[in-house]
Amino acid sequence: MSAQKLYRFIPFRSADILAMCRAEGRLNDEALGRFDQAAAYIQQSFKDEFHTLRNELKNIYFPLDPDADTRQVEIGSKASEGDQSLVSKLETLLERANYERVGPEALAAAMESASLFHIRLAVDMEDYAEVLLYTRGASARSEVLTGPLGLWKKAVSFVNYDRVVLYLRFKDDIEDNKGMASYRPGAVMLKLFQNVPDADLEMLFPNTRVGMRLRDKLMIGIPALISGGIVLTTKLGATLVLLGSLIGFWLGMSSEAVTLDRNAVLALLAGAGTLGAYFWKQFSSFKNRKLRFTEALTRNLYFKLLDNNSGVLLRILDDAEESEIKESVLALYFMMASPGPIAAAALDQDIERWFDQRWGYQMDFEIADALDKLEYLGLAKCQNGIWQVLPVSA
Repeated sequence: MSAQKLYRFIPFRSADILAMCRAEGRLNDEALGRFDQAAAYIQQSFKDEFHTLRNELKNIYFPLDPDADTRQVEIGSKASEGDQSLVSKLETLLERANYERVGPEALAAAMESASLFHIRLAVDMEDYAEVLLYTRGASARSEVLTGPLGLWKKAVSFVNYDRVVLYLRFKDDIEDNKGMASYRPGAVMLKLFQNVPDADLEMLFPNTRVGMRLRDKLMIGIPALISGGIVLTTKLGATLVLLGSLIGFWLGMSSEAVTLDRNAVLALLAGAGTLGAYFWKQFSSFKNRKLRFTEALTRNLYFKLLDNNSGVLLRILDDAEESEIKESVLALYFMMASPGPIAAAALDQDIERWFDQRWGYQMDFEIADALDKLEYLGLAKCQNGIWQVLPVSA
């Protein structure tokens, strides 16, 4: 059995990380004062950086935003150029926010897996010029699926994602695609979801189609065949005899003429009406069952959707800023709590052990990235593979 994959995401707020570090009591009053000063410097530095980045992303995304309610002035770069810049910046931002990309192969496998939602879903990926899917906070779960009338039960295991970010760029001819005319050609859509099983990722796409599984078709088809046989043998018996006689006479298979009097015509009309009503009932049963599936899908998505489009960008920006602060503060604190200069590998082990033993959370701390940030901010330096803290510049 393979070891469980560890993720980079730290499931605590930056304010809580600061409080958790201070509560450890491993720094004296003088060192704690220096730590607070450095932590404040870290927070302000990333606040300034992300304020600038937020304005850049808002300007890049505006001409691509399907929800924009302000007019666009055609000055500067074209939307296609802005889209490429947006993709590059978005991928970097999601990486900084500790999201994990779902590659094309993994996405295709998820599309083929059986849905936990008890319905059949299909997505036409040809509607999109580009698709990006990122997840964060994955956990292994299990669920017991129950069959019709509770006749059978099946335990299934799956990966559940706490957060899922979906980036979609529609093709330029999207107006020609059935059911997608409400999306502007070439527009970019961003969606943020929560609590999504890996087997149900296809439900997140706007062109998801709800289909009927074989089991659902049988549940409608078998009763329809049985009731159809009853209708044919009881209510349509006389009509079928009359039709058979007419067809036999017209084809020359019978020499006995059939008289179409008033009663015969009424019998034919009654039979046709009965048959039409039966087919309409079966068609309505099929459509209503499919409608119930669609309504169930809509209700499910209502509770999973967290944000759309520009709102997603703002959330990710906040997540990335929080992640950068948390990683930097943790690396700084554990360097200051160390008896002396420390190697990156040892510092990494200290932090991961602390989360595991003190807070019951196993993770893969990004020590190299955290130390690079501290070095860039002038709060740490490396000499011969050994790291030490530097005082905050006045």
